[in-house]
Formats: sequence, C-alpha cells, structure tokens
Amino acid sequence: MPVPRITKEELKARLDSGAPVVIVDGRLKYPFEHSTVKLAGSIRFTEGASPSLPAGSEVVVYDSDPNEIASSEIAARLIRLGHKASALKGGIADWLAANLPVDTKDAPKQATPEPGALKG
Repeated sequence: MPVPRITKEELKARLDSGAPVVIVDGRLKYPFEHSTVKLAGSIRFTEGASPSLPAGSEVVVYDSDPNEIASSEIAARLIRLGHKASALKGGIADWLAANLPVDTKDAPKQATPEPGALKG
C-alpha cells in the first residue's frame, strides 16, 4: 500500500495553524532509546502496543530512517484502521537539520563497571 508522505514544512505549518495532528514516534527500539530528542508532543508506537488514537484522526509517523521504512509500515497499518496517516519525509534527521521544535527525553545511562572489570 503506498503511504502518503508529508514534508517537514507541511507538518510545521499544520502544527502552527493549530490543526489537530497526532505525531507518532515510530523509531525502532535502538534509535529511540539512544536518542535524547523526539518531535514535540509525539507519542511512542511500539510493535507490541499501539497508541490509542481518536477515530479518524490525522496522524504523522516519523522514524530515524531517511527512507521512512518503519514509519511507512506503521502509517499503512493506521490507514487500514481508518486513520488519515502519513510518513514524515526524511524522518527525524530532516526535522532536526531544520532546527524545528523537539522535546528532550532521557537516554539510557551506561552502568558503572564493577570494580576490576576493566583490568586487562
């Protein structure tokens, strides 16, 4: 199923206009967990649990892949469920490159090595 794409400029304009858009973070586990940013107001989508979305809502899904592979799959699934969904063209990398708004989030902290664990 071909999935519509939305540019960062189009999404920013919709958000600025106050249009009711749900932004879904569809990044894979590793890129999500090791990042300290997410699109402002976005909600997380994981394979095991889908976010609860209002029926018929407009949804924009983003990921960390410039080819929108993960976000396209999620958007296609949401379209089949009756939502107006699209993938963010260029993903979070294009959004960040344009200095558009983001929220910060925690990244995992590296565990402190046990005493003596780093000895060769």
